[in-house]
Amino acid sequence: MNLDTSYLGLKLRNPLVASPGPMTATAGGIARLAEAGVGAVVLPSLFEEQIRAEAERDERLAEVNADSFAEATTFLVDPGASTRPRQYLSLIERAAGSGVPVIASLNGSTTGGWTEYARAMQDAGAAAVELNIYYLPEEMLTPARDAEQRFIDILGEVKAVVSVPVAVKLTPYFSSFGEMAVRLDRAGADGLVLFNRFMQADVNPDTLTVSTGFRLSSPAEATAARSWIARLRGQVRASLAASTGVETGDDVAAYLLAGADVVMTTSSLLRHGPAHAAVLLDGLTAWMQRKGFGGVADFRGMLAATAGAAGPGYGRSGYLSAVAQATRAYALR
Repeated sequence: MNLDTSYLGLKLRNPLVASPGPMTATAGGIARLAEAGVGAVVLPSLFEEQIRAEAERDERLAEVNADSFAEATTFLVDPGASTRPRQYLSLIERAAGSGVPVIASLNGSTTGGWTEYARAMQDAGAAAVELNIYYLPEEMLTPARDAEQRFIDILGEVKAVVSVPVAVKLTPYFSSFGEMAVRLDRAGADGLVLFNRFMQADVNPDTLTVSTGFRLSSPAEATAARSWIARLRGQVRASLAASTGVETGDDVAAYLLAGADVVMTTSSLLRHGPAHAAVLLDGLTAWMQRKGFGGVADFRGMLAATAGAAGPGYGRSGYLSAVAQATRAYALR
């Protein structure tokens, strides 16, 4: 059974990728995931705010003269002064020997010098960079085109300083997601990751507070990503990565049928442990055997939308079919 695949121009032993999470935050965790069989790992994000904070700290230390040694020492031992960016590069260096490609992750929302850190990631041994642009305009009247241009500009800055592939992780919240995907593709994105999950604020009626929460994804959340991957397959040059809603080998197969080059998961690994990667791959292999497929390439994109048309099950025809089905199923008798 041939599970070999390609993502961002990287040759992977299989299409299962461990996406950012606690398990990819340590060299030991990455080693366990590699042993369990994943094709690649994506490290947790290094945030724009962390990079800027470290740069400001370095600048302050540089200004301290020999007579202010005590002040410099205070900066160095301050427990609140995170050294995460330097530790991040060390993690890349150590994880690069795990036997699977290591993809670094940059998370930000503005243009500026912080994007140059992508070069340091490359130099530390990252096989690629995943760009996670978490941008929510604070001004309600910000034009949609201005908000979208922010993504293009940040991508351009990162591409200008690295030679390794760059993927962009996206949310579906664009006025025209298809056009945005094509624009990023034309701007040089080597891959598109669908979809990022916003950590949304919520209202608690018991405590009368606004809170932010986190929950693991469920298979029900995969439908939007699969639908868009199916529509983008063949329409963009960039690799397509599926993210969200993976629990079983059949979930992996469904994403590949839609046209994904790789399938990423964090939630299932957190629920069941790193060994679940082998369970997912065994499930995929068993499904391929039942369906008579000898390799991933034999069925990838088999159920993608037809170029230039929504295709059966997608677009408005799929919507009308779903409404009719629901009406029949739940009509009062």
